[in-house]
Amino acid sequence: MNLATTRGAWGFAEAVEGCLRHGVTAISPWRDQVEAIGLAEAARIVTANGLRVTGFCRGGMFPAETADGRQKNIDDNFRAIDEAAALGADCLVLVVGGLPGSSKDIAAARGMVADGIAAILPHARASGVPLAIEPLHPMYAADRACVNTLDQALDLCEQLGEGVGVAIDVYHVWWDPNLAAAIARAGHMNRILAHHICDWLVPTTDLLLDRGMMGDGVIDLKAVRAMIEATGYSGPQEVEIFSRDNWWKRPGDEVVRTCVERFQKVSR
Repeated sequence: MNLATTRGAWGFAEAVEGCLRHGVTAISPWRDQVEAIGLAEAARIVTANGLRVTGFCRGGMFPAETADGRQKNIDDNFRAIDEAAALGADCLVLVVGGLPGSSKDIAAARGMVADGIAAILPHARASGVPLAIEPLHPMYAADRACVNTLDQALDLCEQLGEGVGVAIDVYHVWWDPNLAAAIARAGHMNRILAHHICDWLVPTTDLLLDRGMMGDGVIDLKAVRAMIEATGYSGPQEVEIFSRDNWWKRPGDEVVRTCVERFQKVSR
């Protein structure tokens, strides 16, 4: 359970308790949720409950208008790596960032992303924290992520080497006509670090905060799962739903219970 899914109802400790009530023993928290309770306490809760931390959200956001700004972003990623290591996270998810300031040079932004990941990679390797590049839907290219296809992310993995992989989020990649080949490529490279699920609603009322519960939208979740598992990936599917006007307004137990039910019905 990505703890963004229960953000509307619960903080970190309450989310852990709620997940455990419904038999969910793997979580992926966000940095602000951990900061609110304190890193040491969050790590204690994880250890005491024998939880798997499938990912930590998030690092990235590398581009900036100035060298000082880019260094500030790199320093923040160093801290994120340390936090992920303290939690024993399987990976640190990278949402890489978009165009800095008033720039229209997306190629330069992508260069800043590559340079930023290269700068933090030695520390990530030394800390035992794999970096999971998450390509985001092209609608986010300007403000959130200028890496928009799985193939782009894999090109970065090839460029940067060991310690970098990909997080495959169906919300962001389901539309890609080259998705099957890209997933096969990711598997061949042994770079799949995470598999995130939700659904794409039609119509959608907000491009960021109106993700759907599995089965309520148009994504063929079983088909994507089959592609990923055909590569040999056997890790968990992580439910990540940003839903300001729907699921974030519901009781946390209802949200988690529905996630479990829908996973059994439409995602397996």
